Amino acid sequence: MIDLRTEIKEFLSSRRARIAPERAGLPAYGGNRRVKGLRREEVALLAGVSVDYYVRMERGSLAGTSDGVLDAVAAALQLDEAERDHLFHLARQSRTPGGPRRRRPAVAVRPALQQVLDAITDAPAWICNGRYDVLAMNHLARALYSPVLADPRRPANTARFVYLDPEAAETFFVDYDRIVGDVAAKLRMEAGRNPHDEELIALVGELSTRSELFRQRWASQDVRLHRSGRKRLHHPVVGRLDLDVESMELPAEPGLLLNIYTAPAGTATADGLALLASWAAGQEKPATGIQALS
Repeated sequence: MIDLRTEIKEFLSSRRARIAPERAGLPAYGGNRRVKGLRREEVALLAGVSVDYYVRMERGSLAGTSDGVLDAVAAALQLDEAERDHLFHLARQSRTPGGPRRRRPAVAVRPALQQVLDAITDAPAWICNGRYDVLAMNHLARALYSPVLADPRRPANTARFVYLDPEAAETFFVDYDRIVGDVAAKLRMEAGRNPHDEELIALVGELSTRSELFRQRWASQDVRLHRSGRKRLHHPVVGRLDLDVESMELPAEPGLLLNIYTAPAGTATADGLALLASWAAGQEKPATGIQALS
């Protein structure tokens, strides 16, 4: 299990350290401050709680903390939406002995969901869980993500690809530096939701052991939400693709995300997707690696 007290302590202290007094509207009282960012008593003042109460919180004790106090601390620390959600997840896990047990994130999808993916013929579409396990894909997504699928381990996992095959990942993801930060931040968000998830704990342990880059990004305590956006890829067959990404939670399958990649009609990327679809349709079986693209 991920240690909740340590998670809470490191998260709150890291958020406090990044805020200068001036940014919080407080006097700095000279430049010789012994702590980076705000002092604990300054956070307590801004949140309207006693110093002792906030100190207990930052030592990892959120059990019994009301939503109102959590909101006040989130405002004092100027947390963004993802960070606020993460704080509330940590608090919920702390409110019952051993933390509340949640259903483990799925490692398979229902046949009906695969049918939905297969019905999407003009856009890559795939389903993953919060651990970045690739659980189901349509034909075009398998062709698009062939570099990720080159690893024979199943389920394929994009976090492993990003951190444990950095040369291939840096070639595939145009914005690799941003991707490595986003992946670690989303994994930490998932750890706040599911600290008892054995597969997630094992994945974080594997990445921490084998990747110095992951250790650095994990230590930042950053968190991110899965959101829509732009993903720029360099595909080994069709070249550069600038794709619009829609990432949607599946209400009937908690913990699963449906990802669909599209491009505006008439753009070079739309032409590239059409070329990829034509190539994929001509294959005897779905591409499962770079070798299949040769």
